[in-house]
Amino acid sequence: MYSRRAFLSAAALATGGLALVTRTPRAFAQIIEDGEMPAPPTEPPSQALRTRPIPSTGQELPVIGGGTSGAYNVQIGSPEFERLKETIKIFFNGGATVFDTSPNYGNADAALGALLEDGGYRDRCFLATKIAADSREEAEAQWAGSLKTLRTDHVELLQVHNLRDWRTQLAYARELKAQGLTKYVGITHYLESGHEEMAEIMRNEPLDFIQINYSVNAPQAGQTLLPLARMKEVGVLINRAFDDGRLFAKVKDRPLPDWAPEVETTSWAQIFLKFAISHPAVTAVIPATSKPKHQADNLHAGIGPLLSAAQQQELTAAFA
Repeated sequence: MYSRRAFLSAAALATGGLALVTRTPRAFAQIIEDGEMPAPPTEPPSQALRTRPIPSTGQELPVIGGGTSGAYNVQIGSPEFERLKETIKIFFNGGATVFDTSPNYGNADAALGALLEDGGYRDRCFLATKIAADSREEAEAQWAGSLKTLRTDHVELLQVHNLRDWRTQLAYARELKAQGLTKYVGITHYLESGHEEMAEIMRNEPLDFIQINYSVNAPQAGQTLLPLARMKEVGVLINRAFDDGRLFAKVKDRPLPDWAPEVETTSWAQIFLKFAISHPAVTAVIPATSKPKHQADNLHAGIGPLLSAAQQQELTAAFA
């Protein structure tokens, strides 16, 4: 339980919009003998990543995946593309498989398709993409384009992007599933404002997956959509676990929680990702990065103990 001082500190964080206050709770004091922050890992973990089953089939997926939004919007052959070769090598060599992309992410599909083909990773990849269209005709053209740019003849998961024209596009996705062109179908959103509509769809439509935002400073889905997903036996991908990077500004030069060694974490990125996967409804979290060292760091969130309920509550009190 919190001491009075710890409670007041957490309350100040929640109500004052501050990331941390000068007198922090005991759990945000660093317990490192030399008094220095531990260095984040630069190599993927040597042990296997934790996995979770997809509820509709039981297929196991590693809990740490990857996304392409922003990070993979590069030109093939550019210096940024060459750096992605090392990033994606670390991803797959570290045991990750789930990659989420969208035709809306600029040149990301083309870059990812080339990287998967050149590296021989396609057979190891659980490839998820999206339909973002306003009519059946647009969707058909977009789907054909996605297969071409991704250099594949199928995907593992096809999602309706941000509920856009979802009735038309979900029906189309199911047709593609029946044809064997995708194994799973789902819907996505990235803001709390879309949660209510998503919940209504989940109650009335059979789905394999949802993709939603969930983080220490936006934990609302943990009380609404995630319990519903468990009840309906729907898989869950988590986006925006870092709040598009804004969480890192809040913890710049701040010590890790004193319980960080207990859950085998050495960076805030690992803690933020482990928060997401600590909810039992979550199948995988899909942070996007173009940097090899960040990719290695992210993967380490997929090993070791998960966060306790008390640790999760402490984080949401400090950041929400």
